[in-house]
Formats: sequence, C-alpha cells, structure tokens
Amino acid sequence: MAVVIPALNEAGKIGRVLDSMPRDPRFEAIVVDDGSTDDTGDEARAHGAVVVVRHPERQGVGSAIRDGFFAGRERGRPWLALISGDDQHEPEELVGALELALRSRADYVQGSRWRRGGRVVGSGGTRVAGTRIYSAIFSILTRRRVTDATNGFRVFRASILDDPEIDIEQPWLVSYELEPYLLYKAIRRGYRVVEYPVTVRYHAREGHTKMRGARDWWRLFRPAILLRLGVKR
Repeated sequence: MAVVIPALNEAGKIGRVLDSMPRDPRFEAIVVDDGSTDDTGDEARAHGAVVVVRHPERQGVGSAIRDGFFAGRERGRPWLALISGDDQHEPEELVGALELALRSRADYVQGSRWRRGGRVVGSGGTRVAGTRIYSAIFSILTRRRVTDATNGFRVFRASILDDPEIDIEQPWLVSYELEPYLLYKAIRRGYRVVEYPVTVRYHAREGHTKMRGARDWWRLFRPAILLRLGVKR
C-alpha cells in the first residue's frame, strides 16, 4: 500500500508522522512536498519516506494528493491511502483500515472520528461543528450516510482511478476539492464504501489546519453540489 502524505511547511511534524508509520512491509510512505519553504522534504527523507515528490512552488493540496496517487500507481501498489502531513492522524490505524477493506471486500474505506471507536484529541473549535454539518449535507447529496466526509484518512483500491467516469486530473481539483470529489464518485459509482473509526488529533499550539475561511469551505462543498447538479463530471 502506498500511503500518500501531502505536506506544506510541516517540518517538525512530518518526522513524527513517518516515525509512527506501521512497521509492516505492506505500507510505504510517499510524501509530496507542495512547495514548502522549510525543511519538510529533507525531514521526510531522514525519517524514512520511500518517495519524496517535490513541487518547486505550491500547487495546492489536491495537486499534491494526485501526484502522490500517481507515484503509488507507478510503483505498482494495489491500494492507496491518504493521511495528513500535520500529525493529525495516527498512521498505525492504517493497519486496521486495510484489514477491514480486505475482510469486507470493500473498495474504499473512509475514516471517521464520529463512528463508535473513533475519537477526537484536543480542541478543534468551531471546525468540529462544521465537519458535522458538512457531513450531513454531503450525505443528502450522495444519498448515502457518511458520518465524517471531511476526514482526510482514506484507504482505497488503486483500480478505482481506472474508472473512466472518475477523472482526478481535471484542473478544478487542485485544492480541497479532490478528496470530496473522489468520495462522492466512489459512492455514486456503486463502489463498496465503508467507514472505519479513527483518531483525529488537534494540535492547539502548532495549528491543526491550513483551511482559511469561507473560500476553503466552499472548495469542500462544491464538488458534491456541482456533481449532483451535473455541472461537473
């Protein structure tokens, strides 16, 4: 499994993320340094990233995730995973998520802090309520209950990206749009999507999100809305 970790100026955190990766040969870390101005890339290499993809300039988290997925596919990995580069997730939980996928023959595993067994560590402030509201609206648009649609913890079969109706290379998916786009498509295309309880950790002193204001929330909302209306594909 290729574990894609997008990172922007995460020196001091990316090392902790990589140090927490499962000691299991099934998992390899691919860090995508999206134009960092600090030592994110060097720290990632020093802490065991198998591949570090470097963007000379910031291209957006969607572009970083996409390039990580492509790198994983080039390495022949049948499963792709996504976790954050800011130490928000617990990488060892990837083991249970993959085992659930294999046991249930799922195509896509969506992490959820709100499922029984999931948890939140630290205070996320008003963003916590926002994730619940977003998930409720996303569920209505997809006609499928999803308890934590904004959670960046995801595991899925790489073959999903071969679906001709799923095109992650579209230019409007360069920022926060790509993740909800892929989840929406996986559900609506009839893939077996399941949720897995995970931990989300908020680091109050270091900051826990790069999202800023209504514009970035709209980037999360618009894929499901535009796809539901048929404006995008």
